Amino acid sequence: MGRPEISWAVRLVLTFAALVALTACAPAPKPVEPPPPDPTTEDWYRQMTGQLAAMGREAESMLQHGKFDPAAEIVSKGQPLESRLLAVPRPTLEAMEAASDLDDLYGRMLLRNRHYGWARDMFQKNAVRWKVWKLQTSETARRWKAAVDAVAECDRHLPE
Repeated sequence: MGRPEISWAVRLVLTFAALVALTACAPAPKPVEPPPPDPTTEDWYRQMTGQLAAMGREAESMLQHGKFDPAAEIVSKGQPLESRLLAVPRPTLEAMEAASDLDDLYGRMLLRNRHYGWARDMFQKNAVRWKVWKLQTSETARRWKAAVDAVAECDRHLPE
């Protein structure tokens, strides 16, 4: 005599049981890791932002009083702070403004010294910075326009 036929319902139950058994043998999913802390909420970030903004104001004041070498020294000392502040995933508006002010000042100093290509780079950096900034305001639009105008000023002098 032959073997008895297994009904489709029994086959379905056996297939389901096999799938459950195979699933139970799979490794557990990796636990969800908490996101890394936001550096912009830490004290060092706020302090460094304030320090960079103060350096920019001091260098601007020196430049206004004709003290070009001390202003240039302050701008140079501010570059590492700017880099660190902007290296975080989402810099704050305050950090962006402080960096922008320092770059604008540096660009104006380069323009004054007839280093038109280098000045253009500084102004172009600001133009891109404010063009891609997500929270557009009248202030960010003003900063973008000023940077674009400064790039155009450099372009007028490049053939010299």
